[in-house]
Amino acid sequence: MQTTFSVDGMTCGHCVRHVTAELMAIAEVSDVQVELNTGGSSLVVVTSDTAVDPDAVAAAVDEAGYQLTPPGSLL
Repeated sequence: MQTTFSVDGMTCGHCVRHVTAELMAIAEVSDVQVELNTGGSSLVVVTSDTAVDPDAVAAAVDEAGYQLTPPGSLL
């Protein structure tokens, strides 16, 4: 199962590594792919065996120092 999220604030590979590491710490997550967009929100695709709790994703992204893009945002 793949779920796509948008994340604000990532600007480099270092940012991608931090977000990826935090998301991979979620038990259900088996893979994370990031499409870095330094001028706006980056797309993060989370692969998991079962549905991942969006609150757990938001907490992991926050722990890495970034934020999920609010739904409907123009970023």
